[in-house]
Amino acid sequence: MSDVSDWWRTAIIDMEPGRIALRGHEIQDLIGQVSFPQMIWLMLRGDLPSEGQARLLEAALVAAVDHGPQAPSIATARMAVTCGLPLNGALASAVNMLDDVHGGAGEQAVELYMRIDAAGLEALPSVVAAWRAERGKYVPGFGHRFHDPVDPRAPGLMAEVDKAAAQGVCDGRFAAIGQALEAHLGESRGRALPMNIDGATAVIYAELGFPPPLARGLFLLSRSVGILAHAWEQTEQGGRNKGPTPPHYRWTYTGG
Repeated sequence: MSDVSDWWRTAIIDMEPGRIALRGHEIQDLIGQVSFPQMIWLMLRGDLPSEGQARLLEAALVAAVDHGPQAPSIATARMAVTCGLPLNGALASAVNMLDDVHGGAGEQAVELYMRIDAAGLEALPSVVAAWRAERGKYVPGFGHRFHDPVDPRAPGLMAEVDKAAAQGVCDGRFAAIGQALEAHLGESRGRALPMNIDGATAVIYAELGFPPPLARGLFLLSRSVGILAHAWEQTEQGGRNKGPTPPHYRWTYTGG
């Protein structure tokens, strides 16, 4: 049977009839004892976070839950419901919208912060120049097309990082990188380009030691809460076969 039992190998769960153990913890010992952010950490990292680590992770998860029906993923969920999809279909449709452009900035910002960290803060301008040469002029995590001049979520998140650093939960070096990058971009541009939620949550995920791809995964978990809420609200409101704009609005035809 080894060819069958070794088909999948995991350190995440051990299970047999009448028993479930996650990362070495019996499920009955976790129920009612750990929070959902702690459980996320345990499943991804293999150990339980400290109270301060869990609180900082929770702050990032809370901040990113929703950004309204104008966000393509949320709009997709609501349209999906009006096209007859159940909640699972609406969530799946919406989550599939969260890729590099809409949903990937947090992962990209963590990657950029880590490049700066590896090179040293004094190398920040050259790292940013290399990033732009490789990826284009857009620097993830700064500026916002809707929240101008300030994304209201970012200052609160950075305040939580400062608090955590003062308590020894993290060392604050990625917060320093984020703030130095914000200053550099503002100087280069000639006017302020404040950190947005992606930049702030990226600071938190980097401070907590999550690799860049998990920053996107954690964002997906967070935004799924908003997606679910909007899909359910649309289910209760009803509506049938709603497109992205009301029917009396038309697109711009560019053909002959």
